[in-house]
Amino acid sequence: METTIDDFERLPLIDSDISFYVEISLHKPSDDLLIELIRQTPWRQEQITIYGKSWPQPRLSAWYGDREASYRYSGISMEPLPWTDTLLEIKTTIEVLTGHSFNSVLLNYYRDQQDSMGMHSDDERELGSEPVIASLSLGEERTFLLNHKSRKDLKTLKLPLPSGSLLLMKGTTQSYWKHGINKESVAC
Repeated sequence: METTIDDFERLPLIDSDISFYVEISLHKPSDDLLIELIRQTPWRQEQITIYGKSWPQPRLSAWYGDREASYRYSGISMEPLPWTDTLLEIKTTIEVLTGHSFNSVLLNYYRDQQDSMGMHSDDERELGSEPVIASLSLGEERTFLLNHKSRKDLKTLKLPLPSGSLLLMKGTTQSYWKHGINKESVAC
């Protein structure tokens, strides 16, 4: 079955424009894509500085994109690796599905339940004032967390991300919300 943007569920969160689809149609099974990406990617474990102390990021990452798509976050400067055929196929699928163009991708590899991503917003200057962020999940299901930056009366949204799911964040989402992935207590 062909997936279209109409198949997305719009999350009912104030100050946001977030859509979610449980499974999109990819050019090969999501488990096969995951294995291919794990094997082909030159993963790096960056050092981040928090309150003056350096720590290894609790995940592996790789930055791919167009030549001009340099990126800087948490004191880390990244120059893009050239797109692979696999990433271009995924990119094209997501662009056709969402109607948005993308010039880069940050791959994050959560090796087990101990890998995580702290709460943050994708609000770096080079992303623009209202960036469009598409997040494809492959592999074991993890829980995506969303917290409003100023409305403490709003509960944390916990969204399970199964393999093959796509989350699309756009509009003012990054201005008002933080997101992340916690460590899990049991193995994925």
